[in-house]
Parts: sequence; structure tokens; C-alpha cells
Amino acid sequence: MIPVTKPFLPPIAEYQKYVEGIWQRNWLTNNGPLVNELELALKDYLKVPHLLYLNNGTIALQIAIKALHLKGDIITTPFSYVATTSSIVWEGCNPVFADIDPHTLNIDPAKIEAAITPATTAILATHVYGNPCDIDTIKAIADKHHLKVIYDAAHCFGTTYKNESVFGFGDISTTSFHATKLFHTTEGGAVFTPDANLLKAMSYLRNFGHSNSEEFASIGINGKNSEFHAAMGICNMKYIDAIFESRKFIYETYMNKLAGLDVQYILVNSESKWNHSYFPIIFKSEAALLKAVDALNGNWIYPRRYFYPSLSSLDYVTKGNTPISDDTSRRVLCLPVYYGLTEEEINFIARILLRTQNY
Repeated sequence: MIPVTKPFLPPIAEYQKYVEGIWQRNWLTNNGPLVNELELALKDYLKVPHLLYLNNGTIALQIAIKALHLKGDIITTPFSYVATTSSIVWEGCNPVFADIDPHTLNIDPAKIEAAITPATTAILATHVYGNPCDIDTIKAIADKHHLKVIYDAAHCFGTTYKNESVFGFGDISTTSFHATKLFHTTEGGAVFTPDANLLKAMSYLRNFGHSNSEEFASIGINGKNSEFHAAMGICNMKYIDAIFESRKFIYETYMNKLAGLDVQYILVNSESKWNHSYFPIIFKSEAALLKAVDALNGNWIYPRRYFYPSLSSLDYVTKGNTPISDDTSRRVLCLPVYYGLTEEEINFIARILLRTQNY
């Protein structure tokens, strides 16, 4: 079987060594030494000034919205994972959808400006598949209209924009360290901000609002992560360069082997260094996609329709005019990508796709 992804796992003996230390200290959670070690390692590797390690990427979005005191309307993308939209609704705000660019699949800045009203307080944009948005234009729009900017950068570990980590942009950026991501801590996430005061506010939000054991600085939730999860992250950091090299090889091999396939590929931001976190292909029609999926599934290969459906179709949001997202979401398919996927397996996938197209 070839799934759409597999988690990278370090040698078990390396992880066990950290687990033995956790047992000896008997410190399992509440911002223990391994959580702090991972935070410092991430700051150093990513070259960002501030971050907080959290228990998942959805909590990261909710904390970002809460820390910025957002109310009213938040302009967002309909082409993302459901957590992008559900976090807005969960925090009592209203998602307003701006359609996407048909080439990058990121939110279209021109559609953002057209959607701004007096009720608008922020923009929440996703760097889709780790491909950076038009960051400069979004910033200019936000500055002009006095809006906050949150980036859902769940797919972006290692991606840079203008030689800086993409996590460094916006008022707050969030990411996921879920097991499906190229860097993971089993479950996990993080928030990033250039603003030290915002970081302090989010640190309270992460830990029930505690300023010390007996006092509370604000409302809060339990957004902390455990020593066991941090240990997985510390282990995986040792292999991150090899993971990136593997992803690039897989991407280049797919591009070579699928040269005759009549599909569209995403346009990657020219000012970025992309992490090759996904390999999406966009078919000419939904019928062509479904035909390909059936053929792949028949050979125990399981790609994913990611993202589908368009979030503007959810039954708990106000529908928007998003024809590009609606159409694209029906035609996009992510092929298997993970550390250890072999050239022979990629060849097999490519042959099935090409053969299916020609029948």
C-alpha cells in the first residue's frame, strides 16, 4: 500500500533515550526542559525572534485570534484545511471568503481589498501547500485599512520568503507539527510573532492565563504540549535536512515522470524557497480526477483530495462568491509524498496516471 503520507520516525533508540530522561525527572508536561530545548532549537534553526510551542496547529490559530482581540469579520481563504475557517467561527468571528488565485491557489489580494467593510478587523491567509502568499501586497492592504494579519503557515516548515522564514511575517503566524507534516512532534503546533508583547500575551493564553501559580493575567486555555511530544521534535530536528532533500527528490522525480500528463501544477512564489511539502496536481475536470483516483485505489495507492470541498460550502458559514476555489477544489489531488517513498513507487504511480489518461 502507498498512502498519501507517512510520518517520519527517528531511530527508536534515540527517542527512548529522551523518554528515559523524562522518567528520571518525572516532569511530563507544564513547559518542561525538553519543551524549552525544542523551542530554542526551533528559534535557532528558523532564525525567528519569538515562538511558542503548542499542542496543535488549531489551538495556534485560536490563540492568535484571541491575542489580537479580533471581532467582527475576518477575510480568509476558502481553499485551506477546515481548521482555518472553524477557528474563526469558534472564536466568535465571521469568516468572509475572498477567492483564490487560479495559479498559486493562495488567496487573491485583489479579492481581499474588494471584501473589506467597516466590520473587517483582520486577514487570515493560508500559505497553501507551503507556497507563500503575496505577502507584500497583503501587508500593504492591511496597513492601508488598519487590519491585523494572521498567516496559517501549517505547511511551511523550512519555507523562506526573501531569504527569511515565512513564519516571520504578519502580526502572528501559526504552524502545525502534526504527524502528517514534514517536521512533526506527533501532535503539535506553534505561534510566531515579531512582537514581544504579543508573545507574552500568547504565553498567558497558552497556560490558562497564569502569570504565576496563584495569579492570572488573562483568560486562557490549555495550549501546552508535553515532554514526550517535544522529545519527538528534538529527535526529528536531527534529520530535517535529509527530509528536505527527500522531498525535493520526490518532487523532481514526479515532474519528470509525469511530463506527459495533462494537468496543471501550482505556481510557486518566485521570491521563496519552497519546502516541497505536497505534490498537488489539478486535473482538467472532476471526472478525470475521479477516474485517476479509482485507478490508483485499485492498485492500493491512496492520494488525497486536498483541499476538498471548498470551505465556502460549509453549512455553518455565510456563503461567498468563490467560483475559482469551488472549481479548483473539485479538480485538485495530492499525490503520495513522504520520506522513504522510492523512485520505483513514483514510477508506478506515474504509469497508472498516464495509462488512465490515455484510456
